[in-house]
Amino acid sequence: MVDAFLKVCFYQKGANYGDHAAFRDLHESLSQHERALHLSKQTHNRLFYFAIPPNVFAETGLAIRQNAMTKKNTGWTRVIVEKPFGRDLPSCELLLTSLGQNFCEDQLYRIDHYLGKEMVQNLLVMRFSNRMYERLWSRDDIEAVFITFKEPFGTDGRGGYFDQYGIIRDILQNHLMQVMTLLAMEAPTRAFGPGSSDNIRDEKVKVLRSIPPLTIEDVYLGQYEGYTDDPTISNKDSVTPTFAAIKLSVHNPRWAGVPFILKAGKALDERKAEMRIQFKDAPAASFLFDMGIDNNGDNMIPRNELVMRMQPHEAIYIKTNFKSPGFASAPVQGELEVNYESRFFDHHGEGDNVSNPAAYTRLILDVIRGRQAAFVRADELVRSWEIFTPVLEQMEREGIRPHTYKSGSRGPEGADKWIFEKSGYVRNEAYKFYEK
Repeated sequence: MVDAFLKVCFYQKGANYGDHAAFRDLHESLSQHERALHLSKQTHNRLFYFAIPPNVFAETGLAIRQNAMTKKNTGWTRVIVEKPFGRDLPSCELLLTSLGQNFCEDQLYRIDHYLGKEMVQNLLVMRFSNRMYERLWSRDDIEAVFITFKEPFGTDGRGGYFDQYGIIRDILQNHLMQVMTLLAMEAPTRAFGPGSSDNIRDEKVKVLRSIPPLTIEDVYLGQYEGYTDDPTISNKDSVTPTFAAIKLSVHNPRWAGVPFILKAGKALDERKAEMRIQFKDAPAASFLFDMGIDNNGDNMIPRNELVMRMQPHEAIYIKTNFKSPGFASAPVQGELEVNYESRFFDHHGEGDNVSNPAAYTRLILDVIRGRQAAFVRADELVRSWEIFTPVLEQMEREGIRPHTYKSGSRGPEGADKWIFEKSGYVRNEAYKFYEK
């Protein structure tokens, strides 16, 4: 199959990104293939993938618009655009303008691979097809929401790029905010079928409009020791953060008062990406089971948590309380778990779910099918940058120095304390998750 695919591939040379002559040649080559492959069919489609520097979007788009589009009424032309989608609000608006000069919004697919992950795509199904979750999904029952991204390695030779952006721009403002809006949004009119793409994105934008801009008090920054030893980083006194925890507030009736904590970092103790929802204390449970209050004033009965692990090894588990085994009767915490690999993907040939395609595979197929729900719309981008740009500008203007931390640690020493104070989260130190 791979060989058959490669036989229909060809390379088109160009002098630069906006080489009109090269795109005219590409158009002619494509037209020849289209005529050969569609002898009795007049419809053909073209998909362009922009994995190119944002500063050449305009000239590349113009060259395609003038020379390489499908002819009217003979098929579609679509463009996949890779991030970064700017580095602040003004650069984002400039980028949107340069793309908008040559393509309509329904032709543009701004790709964020996190929206193609199995667990992220599962969010709408889990939330809106299960009665129990929708009943619990609000400020009445939820204490705090966490979205976490951790990598056990540093910049590894990519420091020249990373130092211009930092962890907030690289991970939080795009990947984790996309996950957060799906987790917090109201039910769309349609989640699948005609009109669903804009129905979903409309609800995501409503969440973003309910979030005020970040202040420096909402941010905790870190940088791992040895970050500037990367030879690709020219500024050896760089204050670019490699770790950040932020607190977001959503001012709407469902979420008012619930802290959303987004945390991301490099050179940490493990590789992990997850969504974690901690529920409020079970009413009167400590009194019922004679467990009392600990030294911090917290109930001794562990709180329930819903955890959706995006990587590694997708899984959903609920931390719930059970009777201690044997003669004891004190509640202890365990989990009800669905491991995707063992439940769905290890039984080839049994049912429809026989593989777990990569995020990019899913998303490119969505482009071909014309489904835009898992792609970032222009107004989403603008509102997200409006939330982050003020604090990013303050960080750079004042040269705010991050807290240092050792590679392989959980992050800066004071980060956990800051997060607990901002979120009201209570960690069950006795609990241990056993990987299956």
